[in-house]
Amino acid sequence: MPIARFLRPARFLRPKFVHRALTLALLLFVTLTMTSLWAAPQDEEGMGIPAYNAGPPPKGTQLPAVLGKDQLWGADAQYPYQTHAYELASKIPSVLHQQPCYCYCDRMGHNSLHSCFESTHGARCGTCLKELYYSYKQHQAGKTATQIRAGIIKGEWKQIDLQSAATIN
Repeated sequence: MPIARFLRPARFLRPKFVHRALTLALLLFVTLTMTSLWAAPQDEEGMGIPAYNAGPPPKGTQLPAVLGKDQLWGADAQYPYQTHAYELASKIPSVLHQQPCYCYCDRMGHNSLHSCFESTHGARCGTCLKELYYSYKQHQAGKTATQIRAGIIKGEWKQIDLQSAATIN
């Protein structure tokens, strides 16, 4: 008889039970929704082109300064290619201003590859470093910012070897 009393419909309609059931259902729904975002495959092609500026900064506008290599220390200056990248970035700020950054740092407020080198982010990110060296080499070869951007979008920056990049001048 105690089991029958437990299974009576009136017991399931009590406000306390309904509240707990709805809370549990909501919690399950939120958990499944949030975990599905990480479970879905994340390929670069499906994520689109990150933020960039289509042209140079307007005349009279000064871009934020690229950090000096003397401002890098510890893990940010562990390898020669890290500090050398900041030297090169300071030589082509307008070009970097027009390039997307495929580490997708635009999600944290960056608006171009230039933004990565305004802080220590560029020194810690292999993607940023490779794109910087790619941009610099292409600029030295006479390519325009638009042509460099097209190469970055195609993924040509992935061919850069950071160990040998420190010798690029």
